[in-house]
Amino acid sequence: MKILVINAGSSSLKYELFDGKNFSSLTENLIEVNKKSKTPTIELALKSAMKELIASRKISSLNDIERVGHRVVHGGEKYSKPTEIDKKLIEEIKKLSSIAPLHNPINLEAILACKKYLPNAKHYAVFDTSFYSTTPEKAFLYAIPRELHEKHGIRKYGFQGISHKFVTEKALKILGNKKAKIISCHLGNGVSITASIGGKAMDTTMGFTPLEGMIMGTRCGSIDPAITFYLSKSLKLSLEKIEEIYLKKSGLLALSEISWDMREIYKKSLKKDKKAISTIEIFSYHLAKHIAEMSASIKGIDAIIFTAGIGENAFYIREKTIDNLSHFGISLDKKANRLSKEIISSKTSKSKILVIKTDEELQIAKEISN
Repeated sequence: MKILVINAGSSSLKYELFDGKNFSSLTENLIEVNKKSKTPTIELALKSAMKELIASRKISSLNDIERVGHRVVHGGEKYSKPTEIDKKLIEEIKKLSSIAPLHNPINLEAILACKKYLPNAKHYAVFDTSFYSTTPEKAFLYAIPRELHEKHGIRKYGFQGISHKFVTEKALKILGNKKAKIISCHLGNGVSITASIGGKAMDTTMGFTPLEGMIMGTRCGSIDPAITFYLSKSLKLSLEKIEEIYLKKSGLLALSEISWDMREIYKKSLKKDKKAISTIEIFSYHLAKHIAEMSASIKGIDAIIFTAGIGENAFYIREKTIDNLSHFGISLDKKANRLSKEIISSKTSKSKILVIKTDEELQIAKEISN
């Protein structure tokens, strides 16, 4: 059985073809989606992907692909496991687009296009929110009128769950402890921290939307909600403009005034750029705060995981973050950290510190194989 995984984003489409027997990767690629490229739309990117799959000779025809797994960011409260895509589910994903406007519409566009090219395959949605179906009410309920949750579904959902699930399950094997208390830090353009016990999510930093929580590439993360009222009333900004500021003009980009990309910020920091240095300090400080916050939900820390682009590569972020948590008795092996080894904690550290490369596509393939 051949399994195709589609991970569609706002500026790229990643696909990976797996052998369903042993989950070995047969071929993959990341296709840029922007007006300047040969594939300015998701549908054209998928058309290109189909041609590449045939050209790879890993399949004789598109009919060899029996299952397709689609990453979908928001599944609301209804979907806690991979779900075969039908007309009803497509409508649900559309409804949830108002909550995840940067993600669900693109995910849906990829689904509809892919179903055209692969009409005989079974298509499944794997939701980022599913991992958080085990989160208790004390963690997901906001202190606003209960009817807003009961009638309109306003609550903390959590996102990036596919990644958190993958690295957490791998960490449990490394630790040899099925009941381990783990804090996983997905640090990419989107950033979230999740606390889990034995692989079950107990709390996370992202909320009703992927805007809440940590400072991100262009997203502000958690701020005083009254800032919205001030920007609207005093500065006369429209809600659309405020939303654009929060989602696309804030975060690392706003703090550094250099880039949303931590690699570019780090390069400037080496040249003693004050805003770059300050941005790294602020990011690390807030990351440590959120890790400490998450530890309260699981009453301890057996391991901290760093994953995704920043988490897997930015040794300087890991170093500053763990230094801010030294009062927990946690410390790094600095050499292992600089080399981004799998285990980077010191021998005397009370908690293991791990660097684990995430693999959302492999996680999706495994989840839809049964």
